[in-house]
Amino acid sequence: MKFPTLAALLLTGISAQASATEVKQVVASKAYKATVAELDREHERIVGEIVKLTEIPAPPFKEKARGTAYAEMMRQAGLVDVEMDAEGNVTGLWRGTGPAGGPLIVIAAHQDTVFPEGTPVKVRREGTKLFAPGIGDDTRSLAVLLGYVRAMKAAGVQTGKDILFVGNVGEEGPGDLRGTRYLFGKSKYKGRIAAFFSMDGTDGSRIVNGGVGSKRYRVTFKGPGGHSYGAFGLVNPMAAMSQAVVDLYKVEVPKTPKTTYSASVTGGGTSVNSIPNEVFMEFDMRSVSAAELGKLDQRFQAIVKAAVDGENHARSTREGTISADLKVIGERPAGGTPASSQIVRVAQQAIEAHGLKPELNASSTDANVPMNLGIPAITIGSGGSGGRAHSLDEWIDIEKGASLKGMLPGLTMLLAMADLKN
Repeated sequence: MKFPTLAALLLTGISAQASATEVKQVVASKAYKATVAELDREHERIVGEIVKLTEIPAPPFKEKARGTAYAEMMRQAGLVDVEMDAEGNVTGLWRGTGPAGGPLIVIAAHQDTVFPEGTPVKVRREGTKLFAPGIGDDTRSLAVLLGYVRAMKAAGVQTGKDILFVGNVGEEGPGDLRGTRYLFGKSKYKGRIAAFFSMDGTDGSRIVNGGVGSKRYRVTFKGPGGHSYGAFGLVNPMAAMSQAVVDLYKVEVPKTPKTTYSASVTGGGTSVNSIPNEVFMEFDMRSVSAAELGKLDQRFQAIVKAAVDGENHARSTREGTISADLKVIGERPAGGTPASSQIVRVAQQAIEAHGLKPELNASSTDANVPMNLGIPAITIGSGGSGGRAHSLDEWIDIEKGASLKGMLPGLTMLLAMADLKN
């Protein structure tokens, strides 16, 4: 089957139009109220699944064990066409009443955590708080999506559009959004996605509609090396690297759109009494503007070249010259979904309908990929509260009242965008 292009989807208005009235209709509908009642009854099961999934390690590039378990949980929840794709994403389809192969809404949570293999992931409970690495970022969201599916099925929900539930890989750090890149670029669903929700973290009032792009390098500076006393006067790669850092930090970048840079990790050298023959440093550059990120990237590359040339001119090259190897170690596209867009307005209305105050902000999430492609996309929270993300004592609070209330904005958005029929 030939899928419609993004331009065709937008021109024909099937990017899931939903007005404020429709959001109110969703919240007032019998099907929605029955779904909420099911979530209430299912809360302890959702908590149990948070614990189960958290205790299956999912370090970067090694999410398979968690993905396998999540696929089986999707099947048990009632989704169809459940599979793990070539990149490791787990997908399951909720069939709407529309024609097969039509536009669909995606809601995704990421399987991976930032923690390396071997990190203890046993969940500890203290009252209503659960502690474990990765429990809030993003394992709670995975379990909430399963809760939505079971509750919608039990309530007999019908939607006009298909919904694709996704447990994706590669959101954190070196994963470089590889899961969502595959979903939009190579999966069997590419070309069908009309709107995308990334559920990441707990804050139920947050709407990420700005995608912070990034470019990351490891720059390795090389030279002939030598004895610190006997070879004094030879070119030194450390001097070139240091000059590059100094010159980078003289660069003025705009506050709006926010653009940043950082010299972060460094290493190399042989001993304290040796001119190093090789040193390295890692650099991070970010911006919500693709154009500003591109300008900064060009400036950075020029700075590195000038630092190398300067060192080769300043000291002796009789044993060899300084060189610099720039290796890209991370690249995330910048993008944004306008505040005036349908998906953002629906999200704001859904959050307000549950007594919360919506807040727009920018971050680097799985939504960067569709944003960059011009597909309506935002990142939302799964509700409740939590803290210490990316630390060994990360926690979430599963007190039922706040936990359940926090799940409802996402459910409301999803059903509004998927065109709730009953």
